[in-house]
Amino acid sequence: MATPVLPSLSLICNISSSRNPLNSLSLPVSSTIPKIGGLSIKCARVGGVEIPNNKRVEYSLQYIHGIGRTSAKQILNDLGMENKITKDLSEEELTTLRDEVSKYMIEGDLRRFNAIAIRRLKEIQCYRGVRHIQGLPCRGQRTKNNCRTLKGKRVAIAGKKKAPR
Repeated sequence: MATPVLPSLSLICNISSSRNPLNSLSLPVSSTIPKIGGLSIKCARVGGVEIPNNKRVEYSLQYIHGIGRTSAKQILNDLGMENKITKDLSEEELTTLRDEVSKYMIEGDLRRFNAIAIRRLKEIQCYRGVRHIQGLPCRGQRTKNNCRTLKGKRVAIAGKKKAPR
């Protein structure tokens, strides 16, 4: 079998040895992702968020802040759309999906709404607002052992010694 003259050619081409190796060259087939110019489309954009192409629509929609499992199922039921893989959606289906998702409060609007609600609680100095200010849980959880996500990392107290056992 003859080797290609250029070493880079052997990386690009696969020489099939079943037939005449000098006459037949097979190039690797490109992936199924469509290319526009030099760019490749990897994600669909819905609600200002790029949702993954390789997952089903119900799970892809959950990547949008404000849409959970129940809302994603409700959106698919309202549209009467089957739960297929996102990359298999047609352009019409994507536009109807975008229109349906735009009816919900998502992403920036939802974050802003929640921030305003928490700021109001802090201003009126109610119990929940005070707990938000202190960085402690405000829904009745215990604080002796848990709630490390709110309280932050443990801080060692200088000069305090452990009691002997």
